[in-house]
Amino acid sequence: MAATNNKGKLREILQLLPVGVELKTLGDIGFTGDIPEPYETFEENAATKAHTIHTFCGLNVFAEDSGICVPVLDGAPGVHSARYAGEPKDDGRNLVKLADAMWGKENRDAYYKAVICLIWNDKEYYFEGTCHGTLAEEPRGNGGFGYDPLFIPFGYTETFGELPDEVKNKLSHRGEAVRKMIAFIQEQGK
Repeated sequence: MAATNNKGKLREILQLLPVGVELKTLGDIGFTGDIPEPYETFEENAATKAHTIHTFCGLNVFAEDSGICVPVLDGAPGVHSARYAGEPKDDGRNLVKLADAMWGKENRDAYYKAVICLIWNDKEYYFEGTCHGTLAEEPRGNGGFGYDPLFIPFGYTETFGELPDEVKNKLSHRGEAVRKMIAFIQEQGK
């Protein structure tokens, strides 16, 4: 059970799951509410989402919170990545705000961070992934979502918006965290 309505996240997670694994979504269980993310850490926000949905349906569930962190901006947008440009959340406005905030900055280092909270048999487990890189001067590419058209992973010249999904999924913060979670779940079945 994935505790997210974010279509981009769901698409990426589904691409990472082993063949034959079924993933239920919030729509599948009839959850239509909005889960607040009031905390200042990815861990706390992921846990809030996971516990809310676990309480609602009683199933094993995972929730992910993630964002892009820019050291020269004191870690912003960070945990506020989805709403960096305010409400309502909007990827395009967020992208423009980050590009504007980076104008003229020499240090363009950034990293994505993802934290998954898994509630498995009523116990809480965490899995983390990071991906380090730099920010392009302007958005490039139509792939991915969020800040992907600005983010260039180390070792590459293309942004996540330009790279094919299979390459992005091998490198990404979310891919790393999901692979760790899958390994844990597979170990539980042995």
